[in-house]
Amino acid sequence: MTSTAAKPVSDAELDAVFAPIYADIAAGAVEREIDRRLAHDEVQALRAARFGALRVPVEFGGFGASVRQLFRQLIELAAAESNLPQALRVHFVFVEDQLLAEPGAARDQWLRAAAAGTLVGNAITEPGTGAVGRYQTRLTPYADGWLLNGTKYYSTGSLYADHILVAADRDGERVGVLVDANADGVRRHDDWDGFGQRLTASGTTEFTEVAVVPDRVLGPGYGVAGATYSTGYLQLVQLAVLAGIAQRAERDTREWVAGRRRGYTHSAADLPRHDPLVQQVIGRLSAAAFGARATVLAVADLLDGVLASGAQDESALVEVELAAAQAQLGVIDTVLAATTQLFEVGGASIVSEGLRLDRHWRNARTISVHNPAIQKARAIGDHLLNGTTLPFAWSAGERPAGTA
Repeated sequence: MTSTAAKPVSDAELDAVFAPIYADIAAGAVEREIDRRLAHDEVQALRAARFGALRVPVEFGGFGASVRQLFRQLIELAAAESNLPQALRVHFVFVEDQLLAEPGAARDQWLRAAAAGTLVGNAITEPGTGAVGRYQTRLTPYADGWLLNGTKYYSTGSLYADHILVAADRDGERVGVLVDANADGVRRHDDWDGFGQRLTASGTTEFTEVAVVPDRVLGPGYGVAGATYSTGYLQLVQLAVLAGIAQRAERDTREWVAGRRRGYTHSAADLPRHDPLVQQVIGRLSAAAFGARATVLAVADLLDGVLASGAQDESALVEVELAAAQAQLGVIDTVLAATTQLFEVGGASIVSEGLRLDRHWRNARTISVHNPAIQKARAIGDHLLNGTTLPFAWSAGERPAGTA
């Protein structure tokens, strides 16, 4: 767990470090979207500023930030470039796992690596139908270690990462494997074809006879049944992205309206910024951004308590999972409505490709389909009505007939 010996970092101190970087990242967002240019330079700037070490204790070279402070920064980063918090979300869970691990050389090594700029991506979900709860990607014995073979898709952040956390099958057991991104036999592709979140590096990763030493097999893999902090945490990163999208959408729309002089014969005012109907839209966008942000930070406060106590209390883990699921339903509806409504402030000129305001809706719509909300809503209702266990294990694929 994070040490309390050092003086806690303040939000003002974190803002002083990162706000100028966010401003630079935001300045190129539309151009990157148009050119589909992956944000390698922008990630490098975050590395240099130790963004990936926000939660790493000060004594290991990090900032020692709280969970709430981390998510506050993720929202601001998402407002600058919504692809980047999503690309980094598994990295932050990896750091949390190290914070929760027993003290020792391996834990210290990875915390210091994160403080030095090392980033971890993921390769968990597989292409095709597959099967729920099983992976085609496999570890097989070789010499004093293992060989990894398989193909993954939705490898979010892998092209920006130094290491890739891979979900694999080892003799029927699901395990996590940490692979060097540039290891022999690893091939990463930028072939994600979604209409939004195009720069998350969420494409295909192939592993062909990749040598794995024993200490890179990390034990039970992602999605193993049982209460865990990590599913709520991963979901909350997605919601922080949505909150950032809402924040940027409101700002972009407000700035566009403020400089606009073109109106209509039937407008209620000579200038759009004086039109009460336009003002109402801006007010609603502002409220959506505020509500999404407040919701994310409220769940982050719950996570802070759970992680500070070691993430072992099952009832507290259930509380966090439920809160993250409830937040998902509220934030998605709020942000999708806002990113649709913003177009009401103008005529045909607001859909200009040069503005790319549509990216806010496309990005919000794309990130909202992760862990489908309709399934989460049903799970919440079943839990509250019947006491059914919440689905901590998220897995996609073909289900055997008759399984629940």
